[in-house]
Amino acid sequence: MYVSEHVQRRDLNAAVQQGTGTTLWQWIRQLSAGRCFVSDGQNLVTEDVTVVEGDVATISCRVKNSDDSVIQLLNPNRQTIYFRDFRPLKDSRFQLVNFSNSELRVSLTNVSISDEGRYFCQLYTDPPQEIYTTITVLVPPRNLVIDIQKETAVEGEEIELNCTAMASRPATTIRWFKGNKELTGKSEVEQWSDMYTVTSQLLLKVGREDDGVPVICLVDHPAVKDLQTQRYLEVMYKPQVRVSQNYPLQGLTREGEPLELTCTAFGKPQPTDMRWLRVDDEMPQHVVVSGSNLLISNLNKTDNGTYRCEASNAVGKSHADYMLFVYDSRAGEEGAIRSVDHAVVGGVVAVVVFAMLCLLIILGRYFARHKGTYFTHEAKGADDAADADTAIINAEGGQNNSEEKKEYFI
Repeated sequence: MYVSEHVQRRDLNAAVQQGTGTTLWQWIRQLSAGRCFVSDGQNLVTEDVTVVEGDVATISCRVKNSDDSVIQLLNPNRQTIYFRDFRPLKDSRFQLVNFSNSELRVSLTNVSISDEGRYFCQLYTDPPQEIYTTITVLVPPRNLVIDIQKETAVEGEEIELNCTAMASRPATTIRWFKGNKELTGKSEVEQWSDMYTVTSQLLLKVGREDDGVPVICLVDHPAVKDLQTQRYLEVMYKPQVRVSQNYPLQGLTREGEPLELTCTAFGKPQPTDMRWLRVDDEMPQHVVVSGSNLLISNLNKTDNGTYRCEASNAVGKSHADYMLFVYDSRAGEEGAIRSVDHAVVGGVVAVVVFAMLCLLIILGRYFARHKGTYFTHEAKGADDAADADTAIINAEGGQNNSEEKKEYFI
C-alpha cells in the first residue's frame, strides 16, 4: 500500500509549520508505516567533497536498484536539508540540482568553514539505510608578504628574508627561488583556531651579481595555484676597473709615437673619484691626464713603468694596471723582416722534405723490382730439372754446364 504524494506534502508542510521540521524522523516513520519497502539489492552511494572557501559544493545521494523509496539529506546537526524535492531547512544557499527516484543532488553555495563536516544520506527502506559524505573546506592564504632585513646590502653580507602566508587551511608549503634557482628556507607553523600561519626564513649571502635579481616566495597549497610574491635585491659593491689602450690600437708602443689610455669603472653606487698614478715612481711631467684619459704625445724609454687607474665609491676602492714598455723606433720593421725571413725559410724546408720523400718512394719501388729479377735468374732451370738433385745444381748457377764456362789464355 502506497501513501499518496498529496498526503505526504500536506503532512510534511504541517510538521514544518508546527516547528517540528528538525524531528522529521518520527513523522517519516509514521508515514512509512503504511508503505511496504523492499530493501533487497538497494544501496546508497555518495562521495566526499573538497571545496575551496567561497565556492560551490555539490552533494549527491544516489540509490542503486531503486524501488522508489524516499531519499533524504541531513546536515551535520542532523537537520533535514531536503526530503525528496522539498527543502524544510531555511537556508537558501542549499539548492536542488536534481531529484529522481535514484538520486538527490543538492548544491551549497558560498561555502565557509562552518559548513565543514558530515552530511547524511538516508534511504527509508525497511530497515532504513544511511551513509555519510564529508565536506572539507580549503582556505587559501590571506596574505603573502616578504620582509627583508636590510633593504640595501653590501656584497659579501648575509641577509635574512622572511615570507609569511597567513590564515590558510591546511598549512601551506613555502618555496624560495632566486631567479630560476630554488633555495632552501626554514619554516615555522602557527595554528590559530582552524587556521594556520606559516613563516619561512631564508639566509642569503649576496654578491654583485645578485643586484637586481628577484627573490621569489611561492606557495604550494591545494586551494590556490601560482600564488607568489617577490622582492628585488639591491646590492652595493666596490668599483670594477678596466684600462684600455685607445692608441696605438695594435702593435708596439715605439719611441716618438703617442699613447692614449682610457680608464672605465663600474660600481654601485657609481664611482665618483677616479685618478691616475705611476706605481713606484713619479708621473712624468709630459704626461697629460684628462678625467679618465691618460695621454703621452711623444714616448721615450724613460716612460717605461706601470700606470695605475684607481676608482672608489662608498663601498671601497679598486684599481687596474697598465705596464708600458717603449720599443726602439725600428722595432716593428725589424720584426716584420724577421717574420718574412722565417716564412721563406719554412717554405724552402717544406719543399726539400717533400722532394726527399718522393725520391725515397721511387728508389724503394726500383729496388723492389730489381730484387725480384735477381732471384728469378738465380733459380733459372730449376723448374725443368728431372729430380731434386738436378734442380739444386741448376739453381747454384749451373756449374756443370760446360757451354757457359769458357776460358781464354793469352
